[in-house]
Amino acid sequence: MSLRSLKALFVSLSLLASTSVFAVPLVVNLNNIDSVGEIGDPGNTVLTYDIGANSLVTGITYDINVTAYRPSWLDELGLAFTNSKGTEGVFFNPGVGLLFSGTGSFADSADLTEFGLAFNVGVDGILRLEFFEDFDDFGVNPDGRWNFGTITFDYTPAEVAGEVPEPATALLLGGGAMLMGFANRRRRAAKALDAATA
Repeated sequence: MSLRSLKALFVSLSLLASTSVFAVPLVVNLNNIDSVGEIGDPGNTVLTYDIGANSLVTGITYDINVTAYRPSWLDELGLAFTNSKGTEGVFFNPGVGLLFSGTGSFADSADLTEFGLAFNVGVDGILRLEFFEDFDDFGVNPDGRWNFGTITFDYTPAEVAGEVPEPATALLLGGGAMLMGFANRRRRAAKALDAATA
């Protein structure tokens, strides 16, 4: 390995080691997701995402298009985003107050911390999304559909206690060990060359 290659490796490891340990927001793309019945109905669409053990969910931003099929109302379409057990989280109805069937587009954001609704996922790190209906209308299946759009969840990873270094630190330590090994190898080669020419 040339000295130039080694310098490039060390610089790239340094840049990687200095990157932020905070997670980027989780963006969920919606595409024809059905909501069939009340929360817990086996026909409801459930999605799960690993955002890291004990992460704190702090905000939501959405830009979505949904349809409520007659006789269901837009007001009844709901999304529960919770920990994996469903014991902590938020229930979200984008069309709240719209007591009619049809299609609607909704966009907004909410700082869950400001409203006292921020919550931690469990030690498994799972954020669970269930698309449901507040009222299960008979004679229609599904009751509603989340046609398209995005929902973005802001969260903060939990502090990890213990002796294990974060990945960026581990990479920096590994790069330093490689550099020391390379320097020792060059010294031994130089000593062997000096001994051979003497």
